[in-house]
Amino acid sequence: MNREQIDRYSERGILALVLAILVAGPLSAGAVKTHELMVLAMLTAAVLGLWLVRLWINERPKVLWPPVCWAVLTFVVYAVWRYATGDIEYLGRLELLRVLVYAALFFAIINNLHRQETTQIIGFTLIFLAMAIAACAIWQFMTRSGKVPALSALVESFFFEHKTWYFARVYLERASGTYINPNHLAGLLEMLLPLALAYVLAGRARPVTKVFLGYAALVILTGIGLTGSRGSWVAAGLSLFFLLSVLASHRSYRLPAFAMLVLLVGGGIYFVTQNNPFRERLQRTIVGGGVDLDMRGDIWNATAAMWRDHVWLGVGPGHYNARWPEYRPPSVQLQPDRAHNDYLNVLVDWGVTGGVIVVGLLVVLVLGVWKTWSYVRRSEREFKSNRSDKFAFVAGATFGLVALAVHSVVDFNLHIPANAIIAVTLAALLCSHVRFATEQHWAGAGLALKSALSLFLLACLIGLAQQSVRLGREYVWLTYASGKGNYSDEKIRDLEKAHAIEPSNFKTTYALGECYRIQSSEGGLGLAGGDDADALAQKAMLWYGRGTNINPHDVDNYLGFGQCLDYLGKTNEALAYFSRADELDPNGYFTSALVGWHHVQAGDYAAARPWLERSLLLQRTNNLIAVSYLGIVNDRLLEKAMRPDPVKR
Repeated sequence: MNREQIDRYSERGILALVLAILVAGPLSAGAVKTHELMVLAMLTAAVLGLWLVRLWINERPKVLWPPVCWAVLTFVVYAVWRYATGDIEYLGRLELLRVLVYAALFFAIINNLHRQETTQIIGFTLIFLAMAIAACAIWQFMTRSGKVPALSALVESFFFEHKTWYFARVYLERASGTYINPNHLAGLLEMLLPLALAYVLAGRARPVTKVFLGYAALVILTGIGLTGSRGSWVAAGLSLFFLLSVLASHRSYRLPAFAMLVLLVGGGIYFVTQNNPFRERLQRTIVGGGVDLDMRGDIWNATAAMWRDHVWLGVGPGHYNARWPEYRPPSVQLQPDRAHNDYLNVLVDWGVTGGVIVVGLLVVLVLGVWKTWSYVRRSEREFKSNRSDKFAFVAGATFGLVALAVHSVVDFNLHIPANAIIAVTLAALLCSHVRFATEQHWAGAGLALKSALSLFLLACLIGLAQQSVRLGREYVWLTYASGKGNYSDEKIRDLEKAHAIEPSNFKTTYALGECYRIQSSEGGLGLAGGDDADALAQKAMLWYGRGTNINPHDVDNYLGFGQCLDYLGKTNEALAYFSRADELDPNGYFTSALVGWHHVQAGDYAAARPWLERSLLLQRTNNLIAVSYLGIVNDRLLEKAMRPDPVKR
């Protein structure tokens, strides 16, 4: 086998791996779970390995390095530094892993998959993938199915007997396809709908292919409607309006683009005015002349307060949800996970410094697209058929990314790995088109450049592979533990094995603390090797203490530690831990309930009542601790009030 054959097979291998990543992410519920991201990271490491082969097998390799690559590299360097200086190592490492996956794929795609044939293969694969997932969403909506089919769940079912091939649907009135959240499905579909329409109206595909692409666009559009995502309706509508307006400005596409625009406007008006399951949702959106954003406004205000306390560097990569309780408004008792605004989330996680880098990246990307746009419009006129796949892709991908950018104002699709990877892929392919406009961004890879690039790729490859293996081993034991009896000795053994592999995971240390605490509260008889209740409480405190060292912002570990001290009769010492928990989560209903519980254990019923009442004020439903202990407190206080005073002598 000669050099050319090895190079060709390596290029095909990179294409196959990238397609596998693009398909596996959306089919695995967006790859939001750590073990799902781990698989994508391992595939990315394989992509880098094949790129290294191509780099050294070629006698005269070249590197395509447009200006946007410098912006991406700058953010990677900043991300590594912020990981090293962050408060919570585990969360920072997971976020850095995501950044490395996105950056590695961006560089690999722009340098290895820039041919027009591969661009079309990737584009068509994404379009028909979106069509298939949208069809699944339509099926969910029509059948009212409570299942979310997921590739990751299917794979797990072969290895773990207690796993199923699907996840339970949370939003039963809205279609979500293979995603848990319908808004994230909408984020995927809105990116690819303009691309499908651009290929239909401006591409050079055969008529039969265009029929399939048109059908795919119709299914995708229906899927967006059934997600019930108001942000996506606006984003998709704006992106299609801009796309069709641009196409209508071309003599060759004017009539079909104008007809499509009229059809979409008419269909949108019909959808809004007719009685359908989403009409009430639309009516709730406009309330008293203002836009009803559910609880997003409260989340954004709290996020802004968080950012103001950490203006320049942010709270840390991936730290948003961990720092949320300290800034929680009374109206939001759930964990938001993200800020429901990607731009605010970047500011609060990475600070102004990271935000400036990201803005610079976007500006350079837009300028590159503008430069490419001028070329592809000229190129489009050169064809006798007045059709151009270059123009179709650039127009479709550009307005697909515009849709995602608009939707990101009210959601966090860019923090969903599957959607972020697709956005990165479209951006990389867009940037690779700049080579048609100028040759100045090509660089001959001499020995010095080849060696430097190889060291960078090798470092990323080793880092991604090592973390994937480590997280995979941890995941196996955590999954075994999830299938064991609640707070059992078997569960403890599996959790301890997971902790030995990944000692920085504060969720594992908390789970171990809870196991020992519950065993202690049940008396300790026959549990954990026969330890008594006091010994079990001491073990629980050991794990809670480790958790507070790993993540000093975690409320639950302080609450658990305080509960154990109460079990041991050290109520005075326990108060400090409950007070610290209240400082970290001053508006949390569960924290207030447990502070009230602590005062009950101390026999101070008068002090307990305001805490329990506040807990109920924050959360009326599903608040068993506050309801039950407030009843006890009121009974005790009533007994004390009715007790006759001792006779004075």
